[in-house]
Amino acid sequence: MGILEGKVVLVTGGGNGIGRDCALIAAREGAKVVVNDLGGGLAGGDEGSAGPAEAVAEEIRAAGGEAVSNSDSVTSLEAARGMAELALSTFGGLHAVINPAGILRDAMFHKMTEADWDKVVDVHLRGTFNMCRATIEHFRTQEDGAYMLFTSTSGLLGNIGQTNYGAAKMGIAGLSRIIAMEGAAKNVRCNCLAPVAWTRMTQSVPVRDEASAARRRQIAETIRPDQPARFSVALVSDAAKSVSGQVFGVSGENIILYSQPRAVETLSKPEGWTTQTILSEALPKMSGKFYPLVRPPLTPEPSPEPAN
Repeated sequence: MGILEGKVVLVTGGGNGIGRDCALIAAREGAKVVVNDLGGGLAGGDEGSAGPAEAVAEEIRAAGGEAVSNSDSVTSLEAARGMAELALSTFGGLHAVINPAGILRDAMFHKMTEADWDKVVDVHLRGTFNMCRATIEHFRTQEDGAYMLFTSTSGLLGNIGQTNYGAAKMGIAGLSRIIAMEGAAKNVRCNCLAPVAWTRMTQSVPVRDEASAARRRQIAETIRPDQPARFSVALVSDAAKSVSGQVFGVSGENIILYSQPRAVETLSKPEGWTTQTILSEALPKMSGKFYPLVRPPLTPEPSPEPAN
């Protein structure tokens, strides 16, 4: 028996990449799956197609599972409610939402258009709000529900050329944390994942030199979409009911737990700070703990395996 036996799972962006593997793995683990995918291009803005979502649903059905497809956009709250209603009317329930749907419109901030900012924020942050808002009352009423939302190292760590994407993804991390806090009393869990995988998004990053090309070949071989997908499916199962409000990462076979912002230094001056003492005392004392303007390593050294 699979870890999702008897559950109904809604997967957005399920026609390609991580979303596709989430849908397939959830089905193999016993879930009935609503596969959503607009079927559009990586940059969004096109009309899309019902083909990718239906192809994945058909693959699930051909393997003996149960699935239905949907090709609406996560940018519409009405459409998100329709996805939830589709799950309820087709399978009689809904227990988890896995939401990796996304697009990219990369540019340096000083060259970014308002349209590129709005579209990325609309799909990622607004889309995540829509999927959660459309399902949260159902989860709270049945006192059972799990979300796996998708953040990114572009927000957590920073990435040049992705201010729109990084800002939206950091917003999702904040949204996830508060949904988890508010949902705890009703057995509604929410976690978010910053995946690294070889997908359409990864492939869209320009190759500037042979070193980049070599790294891309290595990524294609070792950092696959099924790895974060397996983690996502595991986290929405009942076996992970104690886990909520966390920020995870998956890169290859590395599973990462990220810290969340907490105070690292507090300086007090009872008589009050002035503009001068802020500059002469506070900032120099804190400067040793400032974060440098470089992207840190993705993962620390792996923890050793426990001894047998």
